[in-house]
This record gives sequence, C-alpha cells and structure tokens, in this order.
Amino acid sequence: MTQGEFYVIYKRAQNGLCDMVIDAPPIVDKAQIGQFVHVKCQGFTLRRPISIAGFEPSTGRLRLVFEVRGEGTQWLYDHTKVGDALDIMGPLGHGFALLENTQKALIVGGGIGTPPLLGLANHYAGNAHVVLGFQNIQKVILEQDYTKTGASVTVCTDDGSYGTKGFVTQPVQDLLEKEHFDIVYACGPSPMLKAVAQLAGQKGVRCQVSLEERMGCGVGACLVCACKTQKAGKEHFSHVCKDGPVFEAEEVCW
Repeated sequence: MTQGEFYVIYKRAQNGLCDMVIDAPPIVDKAQIGQFVHVKCQGFTLRRPISIAGFEPSTGRLRLVFEVRGEGTQWLYDHTKVGDALDIMGPLGHGFALLENTQKALIVGGGIGTPPLLGLANHYAGNAHVVLGFQNIQKVILEQDYTKTGASVTVCTDDGSYGTKGFVTQPVQDLLEKEHFDIVYACGPSPMLKAVAQLAGQKGVRCQVSLEERMGCGVGACLVCACKTQKAGKEHFSHVCKDGPVFEAEEVCW
C-alpha cells in the first residue's frame, strides 16, 4: 500500500459521473483488478473509497470512474481539475482471481458497479460475455469501453429505454443455460449479486462478487464495513475493505 500525492492528468465530469485519470506509478505497480483506493477530500476527515476502473503498468496511469454519492465525492466532482494533486492511499483490499485468458468468463455489472469490472473484460477479451444493467438510458456508462475489449456485451435497462428491457438476471440465466463458463464475476447492488450468485451456484460455476459497503478507515481497523460471511459452515464477520471487496459468492451470507 502506498500513500502520497498524485497528479490528475485527465478529468471528465458530466451528469453526476466523473471519469478521472491520475499519474500514480507507485499505486499502479501494486494494483489488481477489483481493488480500490482511498481518496482524501478537502474539508472531510474520512477518505472516500473509489474502485479502480483501470490501470496501465507501462504508463503508471490510474483510472477512477465514480458517481456523486455525497459531499465528499461532490467536492471531487466540482473542484478537482487537471494538474491538481490528490492525496491517495492504495491499492486497498483484495481483487478478483484471474484465470487463464483462454477460459470463458461471464461478467455482470450493475450501475456504478460497472467500472471495477472493466479490467476483467480487458483480460478475457473475446472469451468474455459482459452483461451490464442500468436504470435507464441516461445511466448507461462505459458500454463503448467494454465493447473495445473484444468481449460480447449485453446492456439492460429497467425501463427498456435502451438495450434489453429488465434486470440482468434473465440474460445471465439464458447465457448460463446456453454456454459454458469457467467463472462468473459480479459487482453491483446486493439483490443483483445474490441473484447472480444463485444462478451460478445452480450451474456449479465458480462465482466471485465485489460487495459495496460504506467504509470508514479502509484498512480493517473500524467496523463500518463489516459483513457476515461463512467458511467451513461457521458464520463470522468480515471487513469488506480488508477481506474483500471481492469474495467467493458461496462465502457471503445473503
């Protein structure tokens, strides 16, 4: 883990969504797909956790894509500009397990759970099928980024204003029925994760989920992001920030 000041080299903020690239070689050197960073926001004691949407080891560039969720992320959205230095700590947490990129992966993202999965699509490329779910056409993000990876992409909207109408669960069920997948990855709202985990479990396919929880310290010292998990038939509490955010789906007590 590294903590320091790193410079913003690109920023695009529109409709409550911010896409930012930061020059952060020390963080990128250690980063894994699915991890996050903790960003200090001016005037706030607690840092804000933001998932890593991408990183380039060759350039040291770190990409963050986040939605305004409160005053801290609002400050980042409104006041950060290219050339500014941000106090960032990371990478934090455990990322996704990567299989050989010749194996087949089903990647399922919901809403702002979409960005941390983008690296998986890059890894598996043409051997990945991606299903993304959003409330409506105005909420759709990163579709072109996913398409550029070479993965097959299905977009769903709750109201049918774009792509397939309905939740991601129906396309996921159809794909698991028709095709063989070696692993399923998912990030998004808890009800979506639970449903995807159940579908994968019914087919006996390994499933990893990235949980979304409010965080305080980001390193497991506080209890803000505790979640109930199970191993060897015994339930216990894990910290999403330290033990996750990625868990084997079978470990999570839904």
